[in-house]
Amino acid sequence: MQIHHSILRRCVELATEALDAGDEPFGSVLVGLDGETLYESRNRVGGGNSTLHPEFDITQWAVAQLTPEERASASVYTSGEHCPMCSGAHALVGLGPIVFASSTDQLFTWLREWELPPPAFAPLPVTVVAPGTRTFGPFPEYEQSMRELHARARQVN
Repeated sequence: MQIHHSILRRCVELATEALDAGDEPFGSVLVGLDGETLYESRNRVGGGNSTLHPEFDITQWAVAQLTPEERASASVYTSGEHCPMCSGAHALVGLGPIVFASSTDQLFTWLREWELPPPAFAPLPVTVVAPGTRTFGPFPEYEQSMRELHARARQVN
């Protein structure tokens, strides 16, 4: 699979937009087999609904708009590896590979370094929650920017 770094950069931009809007820094893009952007989303949990993750939003859009075959051939690019809720939804709707800029392991490591509590979910990689899903990531070139966004979200220097 060819990794499109321009799409990963767009995910980081969406994560920045989410943070600027008062949400957690996550952004995702659904890409068709031909490389065309089908749908993009950013985190919207700032209003109090902790399930409004962009990866979950993509699953809902994909079910409404794509055939099972189109879903299976589509890839989800995302700024951060899916949480267990989003991993499960991804597998249940039959989406294709996941490409993530930063990993769950990285996020939990940063939180420990900053002596902050972990999120409400276990640090399970996509491949544990959805073992049939192919994943690609993390990519070292995004580690610093994602770390900075998460530090800013938690007001850590």
